[in-house]
Amino acid sequence: MAKTEDAKKKITASRGPRLYCKVEDAGRIRVVTLNRPEVMNALTSDANFELEAVWDEFAARDDLWVGIVTGAGDRAFSAGNDLKMVAAGKRGPRPRTHFGGLTSRFDLNKPLIAAVNGVAMGGGFEMALACDIVVAAENAVFALPEPRVGLTARAGGLHRLPRAIPLKQAMGMILTGRRVSAREGQELGFVNEVVAQGEALNAAKRWAAMILECSPMAVRASKESVRRGLDEESLESAVRALYPAQQANNECQDYLEGPRAFAEKRKPNWQNK
Repeated sequence: MAKTEDAKKKITASRGPRLYCKVEDAGRIRVVTLNRPEVMNALTSDANFELEAVWDEFAARDDLWVGIVTGAGDRAFSAGNDLKMVAAGKRGPRPRTHFGGLTSRFDLNKPLIAAVNGVAMGGGFEMALACDIVVAAENAVFALPEPRVGLTARAGGLHRLPRAIPLKQAMGMILTGRRVSAREGQELGFVNEVVAQGEALNAAKRWAAMILECSPMAVRASKESVRRGLDEESLESAVRALYPAQQANNECQDYLEGPRAFAEKRKPNWQNK
């Protein structure tokens, strides 16, 4: 019964108007803006299903190579789960890809950038951690405050944060729920760049533009190799492994286009094939 309900929600999200986010496709880049500024972009079950459909479409489209996620307004990226809905008994089911359609999406090789423009709490922080690059405005604040309200960070934060920064530093955040500034986040290692307030999205687009200078297939092969290599038993096994995206890159036309463009002293014309 639950699976049937999940399927109905997913179909509704993909076909109906977008109620919880805004989507802008510009060239090869998709920008997804969480659009509930009145509640600091906190997300509900319905919002998560809508976002899953948005990112499913991004993953399937050959013309979109880089994704950016940000929040509407100047106060918050996302305050996480809408606790008022939970308190009212309206928690609802979770989609396959979990919070924001991203935190349990383990099969996406396209790069994702989080443009954190304010508060990133709980699921909001976990969404940012699920991205490959995090750009934060100076007013950004990060935390996994779930223990303070009797919960745990179940959307990957308890596992991604200790993989992103030293264990003791991660435990210090996790066990206290303390808030970390953008600058401290950069010092700890989970933030790539800190920019002025209001400039997070522009900076994320700058990072996206740099990614687009590279072969899309090589970028995806690199992402898959890093992610899957971390799960190997040893460095040797990771180095010796040949993952599917790497094999596809070795056999694609762009594998020859790069060296050819270098020899001819011109920019590569990537075809993504």
